[in-house]
Amino acid sequence: MSEQSQTQNEIDAHLSKQKSRRKLWIIGASVAVVAVAAAITIPIVVQNATATAAGTGDELIPLTIADTAQSDFQDAIVEVGRENGLDLTFVNFDDPYLPNTALLEGEVDGNSFQHVAWLSQFNKENEADITPVFSTVISSWGLFAEDLESADDLPQGARVAVPDDPANFSRALFILQTAGVIEIDEDAGVFPTEEDITSNPLGIELVRLAHESVQTGYSDPTIQAVVIATDDFDPALEITSDDALVLEDSAATTPSPYVIVVATTADRADDPAWELLEKTYRDDRVVSALEEEKRGEATIVELPVDDLRNALDELTAQ
Repeated sequence: MSEQSQTQNEIDAHLSKQKSRRKLWIIGASVAVVAVAAAITIPIVVQNATATAAGTGDELIPLTIADTAQSDFQDAIVEVGRENGLDLTFVNFDDPYLPNTALLEGEVDGNSFQHVAWLSQFNKENEADITPVFSTVISSWGLFAEDLESADDLPQGARVAVPDDPANFSRALFILQTAGVIEIDEDAGVFPTEEDITSNPLGIELVRLAHESVQTGYSDPTIQAVVIATDDFDPALEITSDDALVLEDSAATTPSPYVIVVATTADRADDPAWELLEKTYRDDRVVSALEEEKRGEATIVELPVDDLRNALDELTAQ
């Protein structure tokens, strides 16, 4: 069996298994499940609007969006989307690689979970044609440590947890360079690897973890620091950007590589439904829901779609 067929069977099996868990949300209901993607199992939660606009009888345009965590933010999108003529369904995968696979297999119409750098790596590795249709948010990233006051306090041989996927690993390297901990070859481009580190005076050991697991290193006594998005932390920890030893230098590179986008396949990119979905994401009620859920650690970004696609092309070519 091919790898693609195996993945398709895996998605189909779990979709079938989870049918009993699918629920129809009437507008106003809320679901409070805050989860970070955890690879291994693939539970899927489906959330959708009713079939017609309230009081109008007009048929809504069905649109299924893949994501990686069910949230109250999605509830707001579903509610406002219905007012804008969309019957939205969110399918939430625990494995962050599956939203793109599900899109390519036709299981969903689009997805809303990844930044442009992540998408460029997926397209390159899979010879895929997924493309952004509009930007959503950018998250605040930084270097965090439970027991240190500044990056200067990192000890010799400190172990620093970083995401293991290529795009976010490179992002972590740039943050460590901003912290003055390492230096990176200036010719390395947007995706430096460990081999591009030209100076590491403290002998920092990079501990590669799955993106969703990096936060666990924060309280691990064997790890001295972590590089992570602030909104990836468990909200119960009440960690904010103010707690970072160093924040990402937003002036170092264009923000395009790290802007989260709604994406679809190239043949669906001109579907009028995306304009309605973008209108929904820009609604003040949706923006407020995002700010509340992300604790102000993610910022709405409106970049021209041509800029996003140009950035994607440039990154994919590297």
